[in-house]
Amino acid sequence: MKSAIILIILSFIAILPACSMQNVESMPIVTDENPSAKDQKKQPVLVELYTSEGCSSCPPADKALMFLEKEQPYAQAEIITLALHVDYWNNLGWKDEFSSPLFSQRQTVYAQRLNLDSTYTPQMIVDGRIQFVGSNLGEAGKAITEAAKSPKANIEAAFNNENDENNENILKIKISDIPKHEDATVFLAIAENNLASNVKRGENAGKNLEHTSVVRELKTIGKIEAKSGSFEQETALNIQPNWKAENLSYVVFIQENESRKIIGIKRISSKK
Repeated sequence: MKSAIILIILSFIAILPACSMQNVESMPIVTDENPSAKDQKKQPVLVELYTSEGCSSCPPADKALMFLEKEQPYAQAEIITLALHVDYWNNLGWKDEFSSPLFSQRQTVYAQRLNLDSTYTPQMIVDGRIQFVGSNLGEAGKAITEAAKSPKANIEAAFNNENDENNENILKIKISDIPKHEDATVFLAIAENNLASNVKRGENAGKNLEHTSVVRELKTIGKIEAKSGSFEQETALNIQPNWKAENLSYVVFIQENESRKIIGIKRISSKK
């Protein structure tokens, strides 16, 4: 009788690893190592983070943005991140060297279009349409997954190998197959990775803050009328000496003027 019981116990233990492995394999894995993910075309999705080194609740959001940028956790989406540092925290003990009033103004326009009472940090905005607290990765996942379902324009962007008289690099942009849209604007953002600050004062005093996709420049390239299905333009890149060229990325995106919806986006990681 004891021998029979022992055999039953051993048999039960032997099948446990197989059951555990079956459960793991049945779980969806949203990485490019998944064979089904390789066959799936990734849709580019823009994730903007409005943040500040003077805001004590912003560092977790900065880390969330770094996670989305580095891990690319959703098989259907190519996540393109931009960190826009606002300037309205600068009078509270620490001036954020990456901040700009232009980014604060851009966030204010979002607040108006999205019917918010005011601006706040950290705020994450996905494809210009969905906003939430920037450290909330759960909301980010839902918003990114939903945004990846929308068709976007085809954007080609390439660097001119020659320099102009002012020694400024030229980026050639060609846009086609724009989905049905209202009047829109084409933007260029130059962003820098691998940045860090030792904060001396303010709410984050004593912290070393690491950043990714910090927007160094955001400028308008041109306008696209509602009836237009294509766009072509060249623009000069005014790279500052204190920016590390190897850490720069160049993001071209199209945004509807009223709805603020992103209808096309392309990133070039480095100059060729």
